[in-house]
Amino acid sequence: MSLLGEANTQPPKSAFRGSIKVPRAIGSFATVVRITALWEAFLVAAASLRSNKLRTALTLVGIVVGVTAVISVVTIIKGLDQTVAQTFSSQGSTVFTISKRPRVITSREDFIKYNKRKDITEEDAEAIFRLCTACWRTGIVANDAVSTKHGNQKSDNVGIRAIRPTTMFDVDGVSLDVGRFWSDSEGDSAHEVAVVGPDIVTNLFPNQSPDQVLGQELWAGGRVYQIIGVLQPLGKFLGISRDNRIYIPFATYKKTFGLNVARGAFTGSGILVIFIQTPTAQQLEGAEDQVRAIMRNRRGRTFGDEDDGFALETEDVFLNLYSSATSNIYLVTIGVAAISLVVGGIVVMNIMLVSVTERTKEIGIRKAVGARQKDILTQFLIEAVAVTAIGGAIGVLTGFGTAWLIALLIGFPLLFSIWSAVLGVGVSSVVGVISGLWPAWRAARLDPIEALRAE
Repeated sequence: MSLLGEANTQPPKSAFRGSIKVPRAIGSFATVVRITALWEAFLVAAASLRSNKLRTALTLVGIVVGVTAVISVVTIIKGLDQTVAQTFSSQGSTVFTISKRPRVITSREDFIKYNKRKDITEEDAEAIFRLCTACWRTGIVANDAVSTKHGNQKSDNVGIRAIRPTTMFDVDGVSLDVGRFWSDSEGDSAHEVAVVGPDIVTNLFPNQSPDQVLGQELWAGGRVYQIIGVLQPLGKFLGISRDNRIYIPFATYKKTFGLNVARGAFTGSGILVIFIQTPTAQQLEGAEDQVRAIMRNRRGRTFGDEDDGFALETEDVFLNLYSSATSNIYLVTIGVAAISLVVGGIVVMNIMLVSVTERTKEIGIRKAVGARQKDILTQFLIEAVAVTAIGGAIGVLTGFGTAWLIALLIGFPLLFSIWSAVLGVGVSSVVGVISGLWPAWRAARLDPIEALRAE
């Protein structure tokens, strides 16, 4: 009985195991065959591209130009984004200004209108300081550009920034490398002292360290100032140095240069600007409302007057202008890239159609020995995608190279994005699929008998 039972039960068990193993083996073999077929199609496509090097190179041009444009612009703007963010974050979102006219004027009519306004005065700043309960720090600033000199060394177009009180150093977000700031009593007494940027040391005191220039004198705008401090470097913004400037007390500037309204009508030199800072960003809006009410009252404005008679601005005015400019650059770049990719796609399609015509007999032979339509379609599609993917890869490299060169010349950080590289190659590959689809389908549909007759 036991022998019979063993004889009856063992075969089904073996058969059951065999039914599991056979399909898995077949499936694995089929996968290997498909991969091998694709690899062979790729090798055939690569051989075809190598045999027509000039044609392949010319086909790449449109794709390379389009991808290069996108990659370089995206990389450059990402670096600019970081530079702009760092530049305007020095004061943060807690500072706003009161001035006679906006810092960005877009039309001649607006310029004329704003210049008719009353000038900002020290009395305006004092009124804001007394009446604004939400304001933390209040200061006044006047800017100018002068020639500087020390010994035989001279430097032109140096920025001079007159401030009061000394808390304006904190508002400006600058800090000392060596030396000290002047005291408020020194500033109010119009002492001829200066705190200079690192470029002043480099240009006027060659081969001297910041420590060594302390106590020395320099000429600025026809007057002699004693250097009492050197600032830490801020670097460049859009290729313009932020370290080529001198800080002096506002009272000293007023005594030396004067607040000449006519002189600053077109340049802004000598025009007074009030800076206000709040303890936190949440208090900024409340402080703006208070200051606006104070200044409108001093200007005699009523509820019906639309023009405040002054400009109240935060750093957002520059950020918005920058965002608008870069968005337009993005649109133009996308347009250029799209045109280049379309042209490149048309060139790829034309070259592939020529290739199909030249290789008609080859296609006939392949079909005669058993190649399916699917095999022919795959081969020509791989060939088209290979061309565009190579163009995309070259475009990514040249795009990064172009961005690196521009960043080196202008002087801002370079941020490489792996996603932009993947996008560049991916989009170019999609262009290859689209442009190669019709030639590949046409090749796959050729009648083998007619193809074999082709010469």
